[in-house]
Amino acid sequence: MATGNQLQNVGQRTEKADRQSAPAFRYRTAVVGLGYVGLPTALALHSAGHEVLGLDVSDARLGDIRTGRVDLLPSDHNRLAEAIGDEGRFDLVADASRLAEADTVLICVPTPIDHHLLPDLSPLAAACRTVVAQAVPGQTLVLTSTTYVGCTRDMLVEPLRRRGLVVGSDVFVAFAPERIDPGNDKHVQRQVPRVVGGVTDECVRRTRRVLEDCASFVYPVSSVETAELTKLYENTFRAVNISLANEFADISRGLGLDVTEVIDAAATKPYGFMAFYPGPGVGGHCIPCDPHYLLWQLRADRVSAPLIEATMQLVAGRPGKVVQRALEILADRGRALRGARILILGVAYKPGIADVRESPALEIIDRLRAAGAEVSYADDFIPSLVTSDGELRRTEQPETMEWELVLAHTLHPGADVSWLSRVPAVLDATYRLREFDNRAIL
Repeated sequence: MATGNQLQNVGQRTEKADRQSAPAFRYRTAVVGLGYVGLPTALALHSAGHEVLGLDVSDARLGDIRTGRVDLLPSDHNRLAEAIGDEGRFDLVADASRLAEADTVLICVPTPIDHHLLPDLSPLAAACRTVVAQAVPGQTLVLTSTTYVGCTRDMLVEPLRRRGLVVGSDVFVAFAPERIDPGNDKHVQRQVPRVVGGVTDECVRRTRRVLEDCASFVYPVSSVETAELTKLYENTFRAVNISLANEFADISRGLGLDVTEVIDAAATKPYGFMAFYPGPGVGGHCIPCDPHYLLWQLRADRVSAPLIEATMQLVAGRPGKVVQRALEILADRGRALRGARILILGVAYKPGIADVRESPALEIIDRLRAAGAEVSYADDFIPSLVTSDGELRRTEQPETMEWELVLAHTLHPGADVSWLSRVPAVLDATYRLREFDNRAIL
């Protein structure tokens, strides 16, 4: 396997020859899975000049995309409007057989965990089986979904071999972990580097040729396994540091200090420090889920990772601490949790998006309701939630109603929260409502 520097020096002459000898594919790129990662990726590639085929198994999702009813950055909504009108260069399908028309296939499906914190590989396995079944000579297949080390070989390389396709000559396989930050226009794809590890040098080179069109640069590593572990390290790093910030929040409250002020002060150090802030827990696909793929694999090999294990226990336990703190605040006011009217302000897992995947608010609502509280929520981005008790519709105009406690969970940009000053008690799990005298921190 060549080094990264050697791969970066591959000349244009070979690439030109490849293009002349490659099969005549209708689409430059196909994207399998059009969710929070796949759709922005497809739009970025289309904007870069690719003919893009988008594949998703959900007809409802495809319908939402065609009508623009999807959660995207404003810039991506503009791209989507342009792409939908560009028939033949941006096509959306549910027919997997169409994958044979694409030069490169990117797999961008979710890799969640189940209720036992074990990897749920069924969506990824199904997608990989589909891609392998439809693979044709000359294609490049790129897995981008976060997964365990060795998954690319298990789910792509070996099944392709059983089909009689030789990776590195007949087809080309790589792992290039996604780097999408939903709702954040400061880290758009075109400005973010990508990592790629291939089965062979040629696999890396072909993948780079595609990803360089929608990334600031592509950083090659020596193997698919290195790239897989790189992604797990990225998100485990965040989990560890967020847990540390939460712990310092507890310490600071015990000492009568403002943890946000402490972190802001520490962040003035120009080296050796990166600011992470506390909150009600962590949501989304990455931090609550991805480290469990590593722990699951390590347990099978009888290898311990005590720091990561402790971190994920803290991550899982954070919503329970929020509920306990709500009980304490109500008790200080002579009120029991049972029957208390509580509003959860913001339920998305982060500000500015309509995404409740793994949101701490879901567990917080379930726990409060189980304890007998009357729980409602308000969130301009989320019209309804599915809880353990069924569907819960958001409360409109919460500022006109009487609440015994408001739990500030997610504060969306531009939201008017001035009315919180009239609420008897506010539990600030965001650590950002310093101006309110009725505020209690988590």
